[in-house]
Amino acid sequence: MRYDLVIFDNDGVLVDSEPISNTLLSGYLAELGHPTSYEESLRDYMGAAMHRVHDVVLERTGQRLPEDFDAVFHARVFAAFERELEPVDGVVEVLERLTAGGVPYCVASSGSHERIRVGHRKTGLDKWFADERIFSSQDVGRGKPAPDLFLYAAERMGVPPEKCLVVEDSPLGVRAAVAAGMDVYGFTAMTPADRLAGSRELFDDMRELPRLLARIG
Repeated sequence: MRYDLVIFDNDGVLVDSEPISNTLLSGYLAELGHPTSYEESLRDYMGAAMHRVHDVVLERTGQRLPEDFDAVFHARVFAAFERELEPVDGVVEVLERLTAGGVPYCVASSGSHERIRVGHRKTGLDKWFADERIFSSQDVGRGKPAPDLFLYAAERMGVPPEKCLVVEDSPLGVRAAVAAGMDVYGFTAMTPADRLAGSRELFDDMRELPRLLARIG
């Protein structure tokens, strides 16, 4: 394989969390007087760190979100995760194939370390991701679309950027990977392909990933 490291985004790529979190986010913003549809939440915030929500609302309305916004939102999300969260269909088979083939992998997510771990415990993916394989926007100064998080993950894993493949499902994540000098495969299960411009490959079924890797190797 031409890549020495596969870097997975988390939300929407490893765990099927985007419908849950964006339904809750759009609802909470509406409660606070910032009407936001589910589709608008996906468009504006999918793949972003929480500071983007604060920045966008302030820019558009001149109003700041409450100081406890993140804490309240995360409490709602974590409760919903415990009830509803599932791994992305096919991702366990992908991790099994990568492990069997000796291919290093990690996760680099805009979400907090707590959010990543809560989701992985609920879905059983904690079996596949030890602490040293988990990287969060909390670890760097700037989240996606800045390249910092992906560059940090590659450095910690000891792999040069040009030997990394990123698996992403958000436009912000694709931009970050390209800015980091990494190839990116765009996962289109929830995101229209034209929004993931810059991806080397596009695929809509996680089970396709090992075949794509083998073909390009």
